[in-house]
Amino acid sequence: MVADEDCEIIFLNVQRLLVTCQTACEHHQKLMRNLVSVLANKILILNDKITHVGKRTTRDKLLSYLSAESIRHSSLSFDIPFDRQQLADYLCIDRAAMSTEISKLQKEGFIKTNRNHFELFACNETDLQADK
Repeated sequence: MVADEDCEIIFLNVQRLLVTCQTACEHHQKLMRNLVSVLANKILILNDKITHVGKRTTRDKLLSYLSAESIRHSSLSFDIPFDRQQLADYLCIDRAAMSTEISKLQKEGFIKTNRNHFELFACNETDLQADK
Protein backbone atom coordinates (compact mmCIF):
# COMPACT_ATOMS: atom_id res chain seq x y z
CA MET A 1 0.00 0.00 0.00
CA VAL A 2 1.08 3.53 -0.71
CA ALA A 3 -0.54 6.59 0.87
CA ASP A 4 -0.63 9.98 -0.85
CA GLU A 5 -0.38 11.72 2.50
CA ASP A 6 0.23 10.98 6.18
CA CYS A 7 -2.44 8.70 7.60
CA GLU A 8 -3.23 6.27 10.37
CA ILE A 9 -3.56 2.57 9.71
CA ILE A 10 -5.97 0.50 11.75
CA PHE A 11 -5.45 -3.25 11.84
CA LEU A 12 -8.62 -5.18 12.49
CA ASN A 13 -8.91 -8.72 13.74
CA VAL A 14 -10.93 -10.30 10.92
CA GLN A 15 -11.93 -13.28 13.05
CA ARG A 16 -13.57 -10.98 15.59
CA LEU A 17 -15.35 -9.08 12.83
CA LEU A 18 -16.84 -12.14 11.20
CA VAL A 19 -18.31 -13.46 14.44
CA THR A 20 -20.98 -11.25 15.96
CA CYS A 21 -20.86 -10.25 19.60
CA GLN A 22 -22.92 -12.28 21.99
CA THR A 23 -24.81 -9.10 22.83
CA ALA A 24 -25.12 -8.15 19.12
CA CYS A 25 -23.79 -4.71 19.99
CA GLU A 26 -24.69 -1.66 17.94
CA HIS A 27 -21.01 -0.79 17.36
CA HIS A 28 -20.27 -4.16 15.76
CA GLN A 29 -23.29 -3.86 13.48
CA LYS A 30 -22.34 -0.33 12.44
CA LEU A 31 -18.76 -1.37 11.75
CA MET A 32 -19.94 -4.26 9.58
CA ARG A 33 -22.35 -2.00 7.64
CA ASN A 34 -19.56 0.51 7.05
CA LEU A 35 -17.09 -2.15 5.91
CA VAL A 36 -19.63 -3.67 3.51
CA SER A 37 -20.36 -0.19 2.16
CA VAL A 38 -16.66 0.53 1.60
CA LEU A 39 -16.17 -2.83 -0.13
CA ALA A 40 -19.22 -2.30 -2.35
CA ASN A 41 -17.95 1.13 -3.42
CA LYS A 42 -14.49 -0.30 -4.13
CA ILE A 43 -16.05 -3.03 -6.27
CA LEU A 44 -17.98 -0.42 -8.27
CA ILE A 45 -14.81 1.63 -8.81
CA LEU A 46 -12.85 -1.43 -9.96
CA ASN A 47 -15.72 -2.50 -12.23
CA ASP A 48 -15.65 0.94 -13.88
CA LYS A 49 -11.90 0.69 -14.35
CA ILE A 50 -12.24 -2.75 -15.95
CA THR A 51 -14.87 -1.32 -18.30
CA HIS A 52 -12.51 1.45 -19.44
CA VAL A 53 -9.32 -0.61 -19.60
CA GLY A 54 -11.15 -3.38 -21.47
CA LYS A 55 -11.67 -1.11 -24.46
CA ARG A 56 -9.49 -1.88 -27.46
CA THR A 57 -7.97 1.47 -28.42
CA THR A 58 -6.53 4.42 -26.54
CA ARG A 59 -9.34 6.60 -27.96
CA ASP A 60 -12.02 4.17 -26.79
CA LYS A 61 -10.51 3.93 -23.30
CA LEU A 62 -10.29 7.69 -23.03
CA LEU A 63 -13.83 8.29 -24.31
CA SER A 64 -15.22 5.58 -22.04
CA TYR A 65 -13.60 7.20 -19.00
CA LEU A 66 -14.61 10.76 -19.94
CA SER A 67 -18.19 9.70 -20.67
CA ALA A 68 -18.43 7.94 -17.30
CA GLU A 69 -17.05 11.01 -15.51
CA SER A 70 -19.53 13.23 -17.34
CA ILE A 71 -22.38 11.00 -16.19
CA ARG A 72 -21.00 10.84 -12.64
CA HIS A 73 -20.85 14.65 -12.49
CA SER A 74 -24.20 15.05 -14.33
CA SER A 75 -22.50 17.61 -16.53
CA LEU A 76 -20.61 17.86 -19.80
CA SER A 77 -18.08 20.06 -17.98
CA PHE A 78 -16.14 18.47 -15.12
CA ASP A 79 -12.78 18.04 -13.39
CA ILE A 80 -11.09 14.66 -13.17
CA PRO A 81 -9.09 13.61 -10.09
CA PHE A 82 -5.95 12.81 -12.13
CA ASP A 83 -3.14 14.67 -13.84
CA ARG A 84 -2.20 13.40 -17.32
CA GLN A 85 0.30 10.80 -16.12
CA GLN A 86 -2.08 9.48 -13.49
CA LEU A 87 -4.89 9.24 -16.06
CA ALA A 88 -2.63 7.33 -18.45
CA ASP A 89 -1.62 4.98 -15.63
CA TYR A 90 -5.27 4.50 -14.59
CA LEU A 91 -6.27 3.62 -18.16
CA CYS A 92 -3.13 1.48 -18.69
CA ILE A 93 -2.06 3.45 -21.75
CA ASP A 94 1.02 5.35 -22.85
CA ARG A 95 0.92 9.01 -21.84
CA ALA A 96 2.17 10.22 -25.22
CA ALA A 97 -0.46 8.18 -27.08
CA MET A 98 -3.15 9.50 -24.74
CA SER A 99 -2.00 13.10 -25.24
CA THR A 100 -2.11 12.57 -29.00
CA GLU A 101 -5.70 11.30 -28.78
CA ILE A 102 -6.73 14.19 -26.55
CA SER A 103 -5.25 16.62 -29.10
CA LYS A 104 -7.10 14.87 -31.94
CA LEU A 105 -10.39 14.97 -30.03
CA GLN A 106 -9.90 18.69 -29.38
CA LYS A 107 -9.10 19.42 -33.05
CA GLU A 108 -12.17 17.42 -34.09
CA GLY A 109 -14.30 19.51 -31.73
CA PHE A 110 -15.44 16.69 -29.44
CA ILE A 111 -13.75 17.94 -26.27
CA LYS A 112 -12.09 20.99 -24.78
CA THR A 113 -9.58 20.55 -21.99
CA ASN A 114 -7.38 22.56 -19.69
CA ARG A 115 -5.24 20.48 -17.34
CA ASN A 116 -7.67 18.20 -15.48
CA HIS A 117 -10.81 20.08 -16.57
CA PHE A 118 -12.72 18.61 -19.50
CA GLU A 119 -15.71 19.80 -21.45
CA LEU A 120 -17.48 17.35 -23.74
CA PHE A 121 -19.57 18.46 -26.68
CA ALA A 122 -22.72 16.55 -27.53
CA CYS A 123 -22.28 14.25 -30.48
CA ASN A 124 -23.40 10.79 -31.43
CA GLU A 125 -21.26 7.69 -31.20
CA THR A 126 -21.19 7.32 -34.98
CA ASP A 127 -19.25 10.59 -35.23
CA LEU A 128 -16.67 9.31 -32.77
CA GLN A 129 -16.30 5.99 -34.60
CA ALA A 130 -16.13 7.60 -38.07
CA ASP A 131 -13.27 9.91 -37.14
CA LYS A 132 -10.95 7.14 -35.99
